[in-house]
Amino acid sequence: MKKYNIKNYVRYKEDVKTSQPEHQELDQYNRDDLIVKFLPLVENIARKFSTSQQASGIMDITDLIQEGAIGLVKAVDKLDYVILGQSDDKEKTLKSFFFKRVKGAIRRAIDIKRGDIRIPEHKLNDMRKNPKDKKMVEMFFNSIFLSIDRKSFTDDEDMIYQIPDQSEPYNIGLLNSYLKSLMKKYLNPNEYEVLRLSYGLDCEKHQAKDIAPRIDINGASGYVRVSELKKQAVQKLIDSVDHSQVIEYL
Repeated sequence: MKKYNIKNYVRYKEDVKTSQPEHQELDQYNRDDLIVKFLPLVENIARKFSTSQQASGIMDITDLIQEGAIGLVKAVDKLDYVILGQSDDKEKTLKSFFFKRVKGAIRRAIDIKRGDIRIPEHKLNDMRKNPKDKKMVEMFFNSIFLSIDRKSFTDDEDMIYQIPDQSEPYNIGLLNSYLKSLMKKYLNPNEYEVLRLSYGLDCEKHQAKDIAPRIDINGASGYVRVSELKKQAVQKLIDSVDHSQVIEYL
């Protein structure tokens, strides 16, 4: 796909308009037809983001369109045509599915540019419903570390299980500082170092085999011990941190 700058944004819109497929029935559309047909949806979503505080000073309209178009292509390639065939209104179903995927792709691109990660909204709601529940602390750490691990939030959800992305952004720098303060308080030096390096809290992420020698764990199975320490450290945080410390951050 072409990368348009601001000067030829108008040309992009005209290109999309003139390249719309002529087929009347969606059943006649091939992969490329579907992509082109829903490019106006991408432009519409991108335009709304371009005037939002989220994208301000981070990405311009053409960058947003490009990220959204990438999300659209991935969504088309993940279509479940069996499920789609069961829909009474195929175009509405496709539009809903593509809308969520395109919006999510643009949001993730903005988050990466801003240095943010997101905790899914349904996870946050579960945490806030049980603010004094120890399980809330467990959900918080598991969600945070999973989010850092994924960072770019993969698109592995099946079409039928797609959850709208209404997650809240957390600045990765502030989050890392918060996590490290808790880690210093509750973890021993090796546990601290394993989590810091594994999740790249102030550095590049390291693999277990590379972490082992840095904390004086030698031998062919050193990576196994590092993996055990990583799991142990996360569990120690869950067991040690009070719910009030987590709810303040949320």
